[in-house]
Amino acid sequence: MSGFRVVTRRNLSYCPDSSPLIQISLNPNSNLSDEENVTVTVSGVLNPQEHDWVAMISPANSDVSKCPLNEVLYAETGDLSKLPLLCHYPVKAQFMSNDPGYVNCTKKECKEYKDGKCLTTTCSGSLRFHVINIRTDIQFVLFAGGFDTPCVLTRSNPVNFANPKQPLYGHLSSIDSTGTSMRLTWVSGDEAPQQVQYGSGKTEPSQVTTFSQDDMKHAVLPSPAKEFGWHDPGFVHSAVMTGLQPSSIFSYRYGSFYFSIASTVASASELNFWEWKLIQLPGSISVIEALTDEVNSGKVDSIFHIGDLSYATGFLVEWDFFLQLISPVASKVPYMTAIGNHERDYVDSGSIYITPDSGGESGVPYETYFPMPTSAKDKPWYSIEQASVHFTIISTEHDWSEKSEQYEWMKKDMANVDRSKTPWLIFMGHRPMYTSTSGIFSVDKKFVENVEPLLLDNKVDLALFGHVHNYERTCVVYRKECKAMPTMDDYGIETYDNRNYSAPVQAVIGMAGFTLDNFTNDVDSWSLRRISEFGYLRGHATKEEISFEFVNAATREIEDRFRITKNPSGEFVDVSQIMTHFAGMAVDEANSER
Repeated sequence: MSGFRVVTRRNLSYCPDSSPLIQISLNPNSNLSDEENVTVTVSGVLNPQEHDWVAMISPANSDVSKCPLNEVLYAETGDLSKLPLLCHYPVKAQFMSNDPGYVNCTKKECKEYKDGKCLTTTCSGSLRFHVINIRTDIQFVLFAGGFDTPCVLTRSNPVNFANPKQPLYGHLSSIDSTGTSMRLTWVSGDEAPQQVQYGSGKTEPSQVTTFSQDDMKHAVLPSPAKEFGWHDPGFVHSAVMTGLQPSSIFSYRYGSFYFSIASTVASASELNFWEWKLIQLPGSISVIEALTDEVNSGKVDSIFHIGDLSYATGFLVEWDFFLQLISPVASKVPYMTAIGNHERDYVDSGSIYITPDSGGESGVPYETYFPMPTSAKDKPWYSIEQASVHFTIISTEHDWSEKSEQYEWMKKDMANVDRSKTPWLIFMGHRPMYTSTSGIFSVDKKFVENVEPLLLDNKVDLALFGHVHNYERTCVVYRKECKAMPTMDDYGIETYDNRNYSAPVQAVIGMAGFTLDNFTNDVDSWSLRRISEFGYLRGHATKEEISFEFVNAATREIEDRFRITKNPSGEFVDVSQIMTHFAGMAVDEANSER
């Protein structure tokens, strides 16, 4: 937990002897568009300090007098501050020292003259904030004292968005395996139903939902989601476009956005998919830029994101930034997700793990923003078929023990796959079964004991996981033993021959943006390839083979290639020319704004 995220637990006051000369000016200063770079200029500072900082606050003009109960809640933590800072989490913040001229006072202004001489000189500095439409007025506040002893120096005037009801952040998802329907989900400040227009004049009204502070959870300690990290999510709209032709081009419009895209690929002979894991730090920004280029090339059919999506962890405005970040790709191809610990886990929430990893969200924002083709609320497991692949997607955070509801569903789902129609079976979940990264929470041995036999029994070809923040590929493995090894084909690609099936190949693909984890020095024989770089996995499937490439997002270079084949001829398919991606991402602003 960074100092910035616990700043809400500090006692707030106005700085003693603060100068009345200090001012904050904004450009632009009203009617912000849906995405702006706002320049925040601080002037009139007599004694600039390295730890002066500016926070973006939402809603504007928050007043600690409006939340008296927080004092009682914080007493439970042992923090006896009178009230938390502004009662809630600042959306983002930067140190004024990000402008080198601020502390050095290279931008001087004389505020008082006498007999032609300057008696009082003040300093100034400017910062740039990336601001998106979060529907509420915002305010910028200048603090002294760093994050440990913050006090308010001055505030800007509130600034509003031009259209807080604007429909934004649309993302697509498949609703079944037929390829004839697709769901569009978006966010708006308007509770009234809106509509999507698509095809040749078709329209579909939206179903509208939201969630409230009362839906968030806290235990003995206050949680970000229910107390200081709360931010109004607006209204989530969802509409299903029906009557589509699989693998054909169609257009749709919602709000002021218009797209022309390919329909789902259930009946196609080939599939291009990506897999990744994201957050809005520099690594994830490079990943989303690379993915956007690939999607715009027209060679991507689907994206899968297997848990830990936004890393909001109860600081709910982060969901808006995540949705805005992924919109260049998620508005053009189906964006399929799985739930992770940072979306679900919390005490007394029904999660199999009682860690506070979701910050009190307990799966509610995730399921609201990302409706997947699940059977019921808080049962976030499902399967979907695209071209020659059957994807079985589970929740590692819900009960997976033998005879549990999810276990029985997994068993039935994989046993009923028609391998003549979809010869490839790919299994996805958030927490891995194999990793060479140390950490007591990296692998749950009970999960492996219960679920790994199902993979073997149902001849799963490939199992993909996130959670650990790097890339690692195994041999054909079961119970930590290599049952078969890949061979090098004529193109230098490691090839797994599944004509005589012995066990799944497994891969961790959690390297798309949050942080990177290091590997241990002691490596087991089942681990064949290990990379700790930001990137994503892209795949291509035909009925004869599935091929994969790990792409370094910064360099766009391929750092690992492998394929699984049932084709005796072993003909190589160049995945870089036809792609679909698996990726685990989490997205947040650049370090200067965190």
